[in-house]
Amino acid sequence: MNESVLVNKIKEKFGDAVTETVVFRGEVTHVVSRDRLVDIARFIKTDTDLMLDFPVDVLGVDYHPRKPRFDVVYHFYSTTKKHRLRLKVRVDDGQSMPSLTHIYSGLNWPERETYDMFGIVFDGHPNLKRIYMPQDWDGYPLRKDYPLRGYRDRYNPYGEEKK
Repeated sequence: MNESVLVNKIKEKFGDAVTETVVFRGEVTHVVSRDRLVDIARFIKTDTDLMLDFPVDVLGVDYHPRKPRFDVVYHFYSTTKKHRLRLKVRVDDGQSMPSLTHIYSGLNWPERETYDMFGIVFDGHPNLKRIYMPQDWDGYPLRKDYPLRGYRDRYNPYGEEKK
């Protein structure tokens, strides 16, 4: 697959929503606006040239102290066209993301994992709750400001005091 289709089709349809595009070693990454993410996801799944029907993963990246702090990164694959696409959305601490589970049901657990580890809320998610950490756990372990030894509690006497 020629990466120009992955670049041009999305830029033509959502030009102002695509703030940055990078092509590196044949892999296409678009940084897109949070407001248009649902429209873009619907388009890349149904467009006959793209057919990105398999959501591979969703993950968070913490760039603390950068503003906006987080990147939410989506990886998609086309099982028929055999190409890949990465979408990134930049969000700040306290901002929420629209859930894509109504378009790609396979994103249910990856969105929950991103919520559990980074605290990024996905609006409209059918069951957004922690999957690794207990429901009453304080903090989000993959944030850069989370203490390396955790917080001190009855299970962890060597952790840091909560601020």
